[in-house]
Amino acid sequence: MWDRFVRKNGSTIDNETADVTTDSYRKYKENIAILKFIGFDSFRISISWSRILPTGFTNQISKDGVQYYHNVIDEMLVNDIEPLVTIYHWDHPQVLEEMGGWTNSEMVDWFADYATVVFREFGPKVKRFTTINEPVILCTMGYISTILAPGKNGYGFGEYMCIHNMLKAHARAYRIYESQFKAQQKGEIGVSTLFNTYFPATPEDQFALNVSYAFNIGWPLHPILSKEGDYPPLMKEMVAKKSEEQGYSRSRLPTFDAYWIDYIRGTYDFVAVNHYTSLTVTAGDSGPVPSHTNDQGLIFSQSSCWKRGSLDWLLYLKVYDTLLVT
Repeated sequence: MWDRFVRKNGSTIDNETADVTTDSYRKYKENIAILKFIGFDSFRISISWSRILPTGFTNQISKDGVQYYHNVIDEMLVNDIEPLVTIYHWDHPQVLEEMGGWTNSEMVDWFADYATVVFREFGPKVKRFTTINEPVILCTMGYISTILAPGKNGYGFGEYMCIHNMLKAHARAYRIYESQFKAQQKGEIGVSTLFNTYFPATPEDQFALNVSYAFNIGWPLHPILSKEGDYPPLMKEMVAKKSEEQGYSRSRLPTFDAYWIDYIRGTYDFVAVNHYTSLTVTAGDSGPVPSHTNDQGLIFSQSSCWKRGSLDWLLYLKVYDTLLVT
């Protein structure tokens, strides 16, 4: 879907595509040699769903696509570099997106079938998999804005449907590995998440701090890591209240039944954290109505005295401001 997305006018700077870029497909040996020279002992790679299942489904498995990843993994192992494999990193076959992508509950089964192929092919060599990279980023910037593919404006609904189905898909993949592959392959399945740090803007903003963690960290992790499972109670209460105030007949946050709460809970062997930046939070309105951003009732900021990196995408507020006006 990214190939389609970047060809839309204005989706990228100077309408650049990803047809070649760093050309890791052909230069993987050179890249791994550089990693070895530097001294890395692990390397995280992502599998392309489209490369190994060109139709999106298991009716056609690309021998060339599968062999490519075997070649990459073998090259790492020969150089004593542990392969850390992410099964899904924000991209899937366009045909699946045309049927709704992560807003379609069928995506849970489609992802489970794809993950099964990955485990069967690469599990004998790979001992650590993460299922889905940073669900919150894709769901908030891909299904409610035009920043990331697929670039759909589903404010207030799309982001919640996306995470809901991703959590189910993650759990399905974990349970499949647990029941069919773990005993023989002896690997681990983890969840990968964005984990910004939040600070109260003033001593009176403790509640705002609790809200920020519930909506941004608890949203994808509470159903998996907590003893009780399900979404954070504070988040469920606040989205339900906002939805009622906005005239909706039910909460815009989807509901897990007892089966799925139990099925998702505990589906992790490790948690992989991507931390990029920190934010201060205080009470206030921001974001489109309705939206995940607005449901929080928070204003985010960054202190001018904090040191900043040179990469624009690491400056959270630049991305955040774009999201609000898209």
